[in-house]
Amino acid sequence: MKILIFICRIIVSFTFIFSGFVKLVDPLGSSYKFQEYFSADVLNLEFLIPYALPFSILLILAELMLGVMLLLGYLPKFTLWSLLVMILIFLFLTWYSAFYDKVLDCGCFGDAVKLSPWETFYKNVVLLVFILMLLFGTKYIRPLLSISFAKWTTFLFFGVFLYITYHVLVHLPIIDFRPYAIGKNIPEGMKQTGSELPPIHDFYLENMEGNNVTDEVLATDKAMLIVAYNIDKSDRQGFANIKEVTDTASKNGYKVYLMTASLEEDFLDIKDEFDLNFDMLFCDETTLKTIIRANPGIVTLQKGTVTGKWNWIDAKKVIFN
Repeated sequence: MKILIFICRIIVSFTFIFSGFVKLVDPLGSSYKFQEYFSADVLNLEFLIPYALPFSILLILAELMLGVMLLLGYLPKFTLWSLLVMILIFLFLTWYSAFYDKVLDCGCFGDAVKLSPWETFYKNVVLLVFILMLLFGTKYIRPLLSISFAKWTTFLFFGVFLYITYHVLVHLPIIDFRPYAIGKNIPEGMKQTGSELPPIHDFYLENMEGNNVTDEVLATDKAMLIVAYNIDKSDRQGFANIKEVTDTASKNGYKVYLMTASLEEDFLDIKDEFDLNFDMLFCDETTLKTIIRANPGIVTLQKGTVTGKWNWIDAKKVIFN
């Protein structure tokens, strides 16, 4: 029995730690997923959409800390009952998504591992069984080394996780699992292989005259894309930094564009206010959110290959090739 409980303990703790970590490095991605769950077409809880980011951060930290606490053997009863409540919530959400075909990817492993709704549901069923077994065998869960070690190690991990959360929100994800990561070639990611959708299937750029300029931009030797999925929600002071870096980019031979899903009037407003020296391209909002977790953000391309990504706050760190 002890061996069985130990195996379940390792599986459950590492699953929650892995699930939490791949979302910790990109909490904005998780907040976008919660916005999808809260939308009118899914749970119809639109009043919660403004709180998607703090909600996602709390859930990520809860996943991580409960996984760490189970592994260390700190407060086992509290940990296991908390895990039970969490997995029951996950079980309902994933069943609802799968049964009603609402959310195609639950985001339980961020962008690192993609599972279908039913695969995610069955994964949660297995985890529920393991957690129930651990609850029945709580007496076999002992702290690693000592209670004091488990306690202070738990606090240490909590501090580390908080720092990582702050860092990635101010800058960019420390690990990028998306098809627009540095080094990825966008045209290659758009190629169809087999019956499944390619990793990049919605990258389409249109200029203010309504012309498709996707191929032109991707063929440019040195391109800088300023990504602002929603100009109204952009950090306004960020465009002062953007003005400085884009002027320098133009002098270094870069073709600069702003990519947004906003109205032309919104772009012309900031263009006049900050004396911006580039044109606007329309792109799908979800695509822009996927490209970079910043609003505005900076992306450099060389013939379709991503060579650099920066949040506007790091504009002075942009490297010109």
